[in-house]
Amino acid sequence: MAEQNALAEHFERTIERDQRIEPRDWMPDAYRKTVLRQVAQHAHSEIIGMQPEGAWITRAPSLRRKAILLAKVQDEAGHGLYLYAAAETLGGDRMELTERLIAGAQKYSSIFNYPTLTFADVGVIGWLVDGAAICNQVPLCRSSYGPYARAMIRICKEESFHQRQGYELLMTMMRGTDAQREMVQDAVNRWWWPSLMMFGPPDAESTHTAQSMAWKIKRHTNDELRQRFVDMTVPQAEALGVTLPDPDLRWNPERGHYDFGEVDWDEFRRVISGDGPCNAERIAVRRAAHEEGAWVREAAAAHAAKRARRAKEAA
Repeated sequence: MAEQNALAEHFERTIERDQRIEPRDWMPDAYRKTVLRQVAQHAHSEIIGMQPEGAWITRAPSLRRKAILLAKVQDEAGHGLYLYAAAETLGGDRMELTERLIAGAQKYSSIFNYPTLTFADVGVIGWLVDGAAICNQVPLCRSSYGPYARAMIRICKEESFHQRQGYELLMTMMRGTDAQREMVQDAVNRWWWPSLMMFGPPDAESTHTAQSMAWKIKRHTNDELRQRFVDMTVPQAEALGVTLPDPDLRWNPERGHYDFGEVDWDEFRRVISGDGPCNAERIAVRRAAHEEGAWVREAAAAHAAKRARRAKEAA
């Protein structure tokens, strides 16, 4: 008991000093489960997040746009791999996490359950969705769990590039035809509110925020991050020449922030629970990829086992 208390005190002191918890350090089971849940959900989001834009790779309007989109989708796959690796340092099993995802036992970001109807959606995802991701994820570079924080440094650099790519695409379209400008505005109308939902439920309804902040896994509340995103995005929308679909959106000089309307939290809960426009499609595609890739995993495992056996024989 004395040893357990000493370990717990050391853990708390490490958190208080803003130092990192590493995989071999002692940590409370609740801390391990909380970080694993967040990292797994983040990894799933990166992998599922390849689908909405990946559907446009073959339909991109030019070779340049195709190459940009290919690079971005490839980056998202890499982000998922970094995060699954971080989950493994907490005792998570990548195969088990994937199986839980396709069985509906683990969640991913609600934003990826909306369809990409036009190529303008690709730009708006880069601008709004990746912009929201940056607001959410930059503070995670200072997360108390070391492998997660270090993975986020590279992920955030690449997400920043994705956001600039999306904005550049929209600027190009806004300098184009009336039809292209209308396409951009329509995409903004459809993605604005789901982007605000990306930060999670209001603080009063968030189950995990208080404890995650106490452990410094995350550094800001959902509502703080949502407000930061709105404040950052409004001037960008003005420069772009689009209207954000919120009649209540206005600058509040007393608060020093933009006021904005109420998010449809009923829709958020409906999408999170599996009843969004593309929930079934996203999981079906992920399940098919997992099943069709079984032979690759088996071949890789057999090759690794053969190399290990030959190395043992040579020794």
